[in-house]
Amino acid sequence: MSERINFHQAAPAGMKALSSVYGYLSQTDMPLTLLELLFLRISQINGCAYCIDMHTKALNKAGMSWDKIVLTPVWHESGTLFSEKEKAALQWAECLTLIAQNGAPDAYYTALREHFCEKEVVDLNIAIGLMNTYNRMAISLKKLPACVNAS
Repeated sequence: MSERINFHQAAPAGMKALSSVYGYLSQTDMPLTLLELLFLRISQINGCAYCIDMHTKALNKAGMSWDKIVLTPVWHESGTLFSEKEKAALQWAECLTLIAQNGAPDAYYTALREHFCEKEVVDLNIAIGLMNTYNRMAISLKKLPACVNAS
């Protein structure tokens, strides 16, 4: 299997625009580890090997424990390993990633608002949308994980 299109070469201005959205997110008050955790979970739901590889490594480099990284897909069964704030954000990320199935239930929004102000909710929505876009780019155009490209 090989990469179908190098999207950075094919549409540099479009990829620069997506990158600027990530740049915006990195300048917010949102902890980058929380964003990376959400990016990992979204990528797991979407089945994006390239992004799972990248965000797992980023979380490990940022000092997140392997236990927490490995248990991200089953965060809701992981007791107190994830904070209530992380759980609310993970639930929201799952909800928006799979929005066609159940919409965005009020209960999930209410739980989110217990931990995040209005601006942070909007920033989370931007982050979730961005990662879903990157996943769709990487999956559809066969972007391979760095570990596969290195072999």
